[in-house]
Amino acid sequence: MPAHALKRSTLLTLCACVLVAQSMVAAINLLIPQLAASDLHPSHTEILWTVDAYVIAFAGLLIPAGALGDRYGRKGALLAGLALFAVGAGVSASASAPALLIAGRGVSGAGAALITPATMSLVVHLAGPAHRARAMASWTLAIGLGGMAGNLGGGLAGQFLTWRWLFGAMVPLAGLLAVAVAVTVPRTARSPRNSLDPVGTLLLTAGLVAVLFGIIESPGHGWTSGVILAAFGVGAGLIGVFTGRSVRAARRGEPAAQETHLAARPAYRTPLFDPRLFRSPRLRATVLGLATGFFGLFALFFVNSQYLQEVKGYGPAVTGVAILPVAVGMSLVPKFAARWSAHPRPVVGAGLALIGLGLLGASTAGAGTPYPLYACWLLTISAGTGLAMPALTLGVATSLPPHQTGLGSGLGTSAREIGAALGVAVSGTLLAHHPDLASGMGSALRVVGITVLVATGVVVTGFRGRPERRPEPGTGETAPASAKAPAADRA
Repeated sequence: MPAHALKRSTLLTLCACVLVAQSMVAAINLLIPQLAASDLHPSHTEILWTVDAYVIAFAGLLIPAGALGDRYGRKGALLAGLALFAVGAGVSASASAPALLIAGRGVSGAGAALITPATMSLVVHLAGPAHRARAMASWTLAIGLGGMAGNLGGGLAGQFLTWRWLFGAMVPLAGLLAVAVAVTVPRTARSPRNSLDPVGTLLLTAGLVAVLFGIIESPGHGWTSGVILAAFGVGAGLIGVFTGRSVRAARRGEPAAQETHLAARPAYRTPLFDPRLFRSPRLRATVLGLATGFFGLFALFFVNSQYLQEVKGYGPAVTGVAILPVAVGMSLVPKFAARWSAHPRPVVGAGLALIGLGLLGASTAGAGTPYPLYACWLLTISAGTGLAMPALTLGVATSLPPHQTGLGSGLGTSAREIGAALGVAVSGTLLAHHPDLASGMGSALRVVGITVLVATGVVVTGFRGRPERRPEPGTGETAPASAKAPAADRA
């Protein structure tokens, strides 16, 4: 695919798709009071599941959804994701009972799981090596702006419209995006040799869902409650079984094993991906870096909406507007960060450190803090996000072979969503230990900020040295050594 295949209209369409998918993670948060008083009369647990169903389905299905797009077509996966997203939004908008609202949110989350890795994989394939860093900066900006758009849209709907309007508006919007995708996005080569590994996919998805359930529900049940410990235990066990099964399958697929035991062994299925790729310190660092950045960012989002409404006394619409300074750094800084894409270590380290320092600054805010001072801390966090996220996103995108970019995108986005869920859960747990938000906000943001700074040191350590480069077949490009395909794929 030539480098000029990624036209401006194509990039804008792909970024718009991922922005809309990401926006629905945050939009519901500002509508919780309206939902609680609605004609559905949802219980507290049902409201929590209305919020969480989207995140659990979204994050839990990202990795297999990315692999599905690699195998059967990334454009097709994107269109299918938009269709699922619209169906789920329509069910939510017309829900006559809380169960239907929750189900619709889950279906929309499954659609978002198809949309996000497909858009990123298409950007990587279409941009070409010369333009990839700048294109990925735009895609990463869209992810960040999705959170801003969700806060703004939810705030405006809560102030002037209804929660049904918010979901209903997603249906025609998804339709318009589908038309734009059909017109502007070219198809890329499929990778039929990729295996979806149904058993492995089920194990990994169920394990991630169990872990996410434990993270999201921990503030309500307590981190040491039987339900949460069981969820973490089941999740860790399923992921452990997936890892062991995938490593054995990858080893069986190595050429030496095939030549020696070809006649004796039955046909085997190659794994969804080879977990041995995580032996690469750089891959581990990029995944941890993405989780760390979104851990800090979504802890801020969770505390910010409550601080501005309960402490500062802003209405929902003003609250949605008041967090817009976060978009400034995300919009401007990636353009400069793309120029330093060949030197990710200082860029990532400086960006994550700014997020941590900005959170520590925001922890000093109180009822008497002038909004312009608070906005300065938001700008610091946004500058750090705009600096670090493009390099981290590109690092994960290129960590797997070219035919598995969708899977790599799913891996990176899973790290983001798990980090985001942890940020909300940890800050929510810390706030629960204080009588009110004003007394607990500073403590919560200090813990999150210090955690981000400590994790930054670990991430920077993983970026030591330069990765070995190898030519990518048929492209003339080079990729990190960690992107070498498992032997089963190369055979």
